Amino acid sequence: MQLQFQFDSLADFFAMGNYGFYVWLSYGISFVAIGWLIWQSKREQKQIVAQVKKALVREAQAKK
Repeated sequence: MQLQFQFDSLADFFAMGNYGFYVWLSYGISFVAIGWLIWQSKREQKQIVAQVKKALVREAQAKK
């Protein structure tokens, strides 16, 4: 079994039949959105963990 490439050159691959701008723009927007969601989730997780730690410290001090 031999591999058959759909494009004659790398430039044709990036051009995507004259739709390359839209294809690569949509990939770029998708990656940026996913990256932003990952960053935001990690930031919120750190904030929640900090809030829980503060609450535990307050509860421990209130019990004294």
